[in-house]
This record gives sequence, C-alpha cells and structure tokens, in this order.
Amino acid sequence: MTQRLDVETALRAAAPHELVGALRDALTTAYGATSVRLFLTDYGGTLLRSCDSSGRGEDSLPVSGSAEGRALGSQEPREQQVPRGDETDHHLPVTVRGDRIGILTVRLPGDRCAPEVLDELRYVADLLGREILVAERDTDVYQRARRVSRLTLAAEMQWQLLPARAYTEESFALGAQLEPAYAVHGDSFDWTADADALMLTVTNGMGEGIEASLLTHLAVNALRNARRAGIGLADQAALADQAVYDHYRGASYVSTLLLRIDRATGRVQTIDAGSPQLWRMREKSIERVPLEAQMPLGMFEESHYTPQEFTLAPGDRLIFVSDGVYETLSPLGERYAERALARSIHATSLLPAAMVPRAVLRDVAEYRNAESLDDALVLCLDWFGDDH
Repeated sequence: MTQRLDVETALRAAAPHELVGALRDALTTAYGATSVRLFLTDYGGTLLRSCDSSGRGEDSLPVSGSAEGRALGSQEPREQQVPRGDETDHHLPVTVRGDRIGILTVRLPGDRCAPEVLDELRYVADLLGREILVAERDTDVYQRARRVSRLTLAAEMQWQLLPARAYTEESFALGAQLEPAYAVHGDSFDWTADADALMLTVTNGMGEGIEASLLTHLAVNALRNARRAGIGLADQAALADQAVYDHYRGASYVSTLLLRIDRATGRVQTIDAGSPQLWRMREKSIERVPLEAQMPLGMFEESHYTPQEFTLAPGDRLIFVSDGVYETLSPLGERYAERALARSIHATSLLPAAMVPRAVLRDVAEYRNAESLDDALVLCLDWFGDDH
C-alpha cells in the first residue's frame, strides 16, 4: 500500500506533460519495472499510439490483432511473456467512466508479478487516466500523441466540441464515433447526465468544412445554453432554432435529434428535428423507432416543437445514425438502411456500447466498398435501468 501511495503522490505532483516520465520513475522504484509505456487510442479508434513527454506518438499498434488491443477491447489486463527472458509485459486498460483512453504497458521481472502487485497496477492505470483528463487542460502532449495525421481545422473544432467517445455508469452505457475521424464536417453528438435524467443530442449540420463546423458549434452551444438554464425539451429546441435562424436567416440549418430519458422510469421524451434516425434493439427484435418529423433547427423563424414519448425497457439498445450511414449506397444502389443496418445491429449485439459505433462504421465502409466514409456518425446507448 505504501508503494501505491508513493506512485500516486508522484503522479499528482508531476507536471501535466511529464506524467509518463514521472510514472516510469515511480514504478521502477516501487515495483522494479524495467519498462513503462503508454499507448493512447487514436481519433479513428483503430490504432494505439505511443506517448511520451514529446507527444509525438511515433510508434503505433493496431487495436485489432495486438495483445494491447485485446486488453483494450476486453477491458481486462493481459499478460505477454517477453522473448528471451523471465520478464512479463502487463497490458492494463486506461479507462475513465467507460471512455477507453488507452493502454499502460508495464514490464516486470518474473519475481515481481505477485497478484497484489498487479492489483495495485490496475489502480495506477485508472489513476493515470484521470490525471490525463486533468492534464489535457494545460498541455497538448496527449492530444498530439493521438493523431495519426493532421486533423483538418473543421475536425479540430468538432472534436473539441464533443464529450468523451464513451461513458458508462450503472444504469446505462454510451459509445459514439465520427467518420472520417480526421476530416469530420457537420455531424456531432452531445450528452449529459444528472440524478434525474440522461439527455442526448445528435446533430447533422449542412455543408462541409469550416462552415459546417461553425453551424454545428452554434447549434450545440445554443442547446447547451438552454439545457443548462433548466428549461424543457421543447423550449430547448425552440431557443436553439431561434439562435440558428437569427444568424443564418434560413440559409443554413441543423438536423437534430433530442432525447431526455427519465432515469427512474425509462420514459423518453424526444424531438425529431431533421434527419438523424433512431433504431431500437429489444431482445432479438430490431426496428426503427417511428418519430414525427419536425423542422430542422434554423430552417424557419419561430418554429414550434412538440416532444413525443416512448419507454425504454431494461436491456434495450438504441442506435442513432446520421444520414451518412443510412443513406450509404452499395455498388448495386441499395441504401444501407434497407436491410444492412438491421443486420449490423444484430451482428454487434454482444459488443459493449463503446465498441459498437466503430464496428458499424466499418461495416458501412465495407458495404460501400470504400476505405472511409464521407461524413457519418453512430451513437449507441445501452439502457440497463436504475434497478438492473
């Protein structure tokens, strides 16, 4: 316990850009570690990028097919024997409230791999994740390490607007992904949870590049401003609608899907203001949730919005998709939403919510017979209920 406290003290005292170096020194002293490496998930969710104090992230490992990637996927520590020696690499998930930040790999001599040491290393990996989130306020090291290539300015703006890509607590789990990760345009998502409700928004702004990103920024921040004022869902949509219209006068608008889920009952209030679609998987049944289409935000002056309601049951899975997903055409001209989307939702039913969006987007790209997508978003919500 004293050793763990020493490591924790060293991490908390380290400069924001020196977390990895401070941790390496502390683990060497406390547990005899001979190597300590941090790998961060890249923006596309397909690679693990090495991270040091420079933040260059020059080495990459595939998430699919590597021992580190298997630890990330299973969210369980994995051991890997080092060739020509008695040392073992311990791959430890670095995760904060369901957000899979990366993998901490600690190499220990064989005589230092006692179960109690591994328990302490798991605690250290959790602590490191939280320290990284705090440190990112003051350094670009960890942001820089995640990048396989340079983000477009529009993508930079979009990623800074987003919450985490995954979030988990007792009553629900969330996961989301944007494509193409390094050049996203107008698609976005947002969520917030309090004691009474979970609120979700999925948005799809018109246009491309900077203009699409600016439009989405205005809409998302208008919705946040209204939500934080404590007003109801219909008024949130109306105020955001007015903010967008006042600026663009109807020339540009934002398709938005808003939800408020009562945590005690699973009762959902929703407003379909545009194109994002909602699908539900209940046991083995998959169906599109029928919603009344209302005006996108900013299309007309003083639009009025009326929430619809339905109820979630424990075990339900909701899948939100933008038009870049459901409108994708196969080489033969068939829309992805006609049959392939339901098949993909069923095929990913055993995956945790955090992994579903990446898997669906990979399936969409294969369906289109292309390596990447123009502009697409998938968000997955698993509802457990407060009494699960």
